[in-house]
Amino acid sequence: MKVTRIYTGADGESHFEDVDVGLEDRGGAGRISALWRASGVMFREVDGDYDLGFHTAPRRQLVVNLTGSVDIELGDGTVRRLGPGSILLAEDTTGRGHKSRNVAGEARQCLFIPLED
Repeated sequence: MKVTRIYTGADGESHFEDVDVGLEDRGGAGRISALWRASGVMFREVDGDYDLGFHTAPRRQLVVNLTGSVDIELGDGTVRRLGPGSILLAEDTTGRGHKSRNVAGEARQCLFIPLED
């Protein structure tokens, strides 16, 4: 399973990394990862005009897109589009951060899952 990670590099800028989450075969129960410790879940909805300038993640968290899409832009101009079902591991809690904006005026719903260290 793939997760997009965003993190702060030694240069103080945010960077993307594609992460493979290892899954263990459990036979008829399917494949499952090791436990990721979390402190809860938050539900979020933003309107179609959502356009947030440079900001950092408020905490280390997973962002799971349910509906709509978001463009995440880095300081070097790199953009990744995350659509429904995509998972972002947000770890850029320092530095300049990243920009976020909705795509095509769509409202977006997502889950924030704060991770424990």
